[in-house]
Amino acid sequence: MMMREPVSSVVDTIGGGMSGNTGRYEKRLSDLNGLYADEAAFDAAVEKLGDVVVYDVEDFRPGTHSGDLIYGVTRMSPGKIADEFFLTRGHIHAKADRPEIYYGQKGLGLMQLESPAGETRIVEIEPQTICYVPPFWIHRSVNIGNEDLVMVFAYPSDSGQDYGIIESSRGMRHRVVSDGAEGWKLIENPAYQPRGEDTVRALMKSYT
Repeated sequence: MMMREPVSSVVDTIGGGMSGNTGRYEKRLSDLNGLYADEAAFDAAVEKLGDVVVYDVEDFRPGTHSGDLIYGVTRMSPGKIADEFFLTRGHIHAKADRPEIYYGQKGLGLMQLESPAGETRIVEIEPQTICYVPPFWIHRSVNIGNEDLVMVFAYPSDSGQDYGIIESSRGMRHRVVSDGAEGWKLIENPAYQPRGEDTVRALMKSYT
């Protein structure tokens, strides 16, 4: 067995990147089409702002084999579509029993989590906050602040991502919206389609 060499990465809390990354990707406003309740407000935002970068990710990927970790940094711009904050597409791990951690570096955000059966949990993330995402939870990040949200993350290399689980349910069960002041609140998503028992049972298993 070949031994892998140790590495280090320095996090840029201002720019939201890190040294030593092996990859980078970004999501622009147009990539988030269909995620917001107010489609007219979304179209107006694209017209006004252009196809701006909403969030970008730099990561270090040693491979996709089990027994290793992928880690990286995600940076998300502040902003809203109508009363909904900028957010990530969200996912569950393709091997759903794999966990993840996020470590807040800058800004103020939420981790919105949903169980396969439709239970919602919210974890607030600010600098020096570690958020543990347990196995089997769908999760997405939401920037509820007025500056960039920067977080470090790490998860098992063989986790994979399943983005379709949110789309197939027509969104997550709740939407995170402004409370009209400086805070946030949850509201029901009337378009939400609960997952059937067979779907939930298929997800809730151990993966090799």
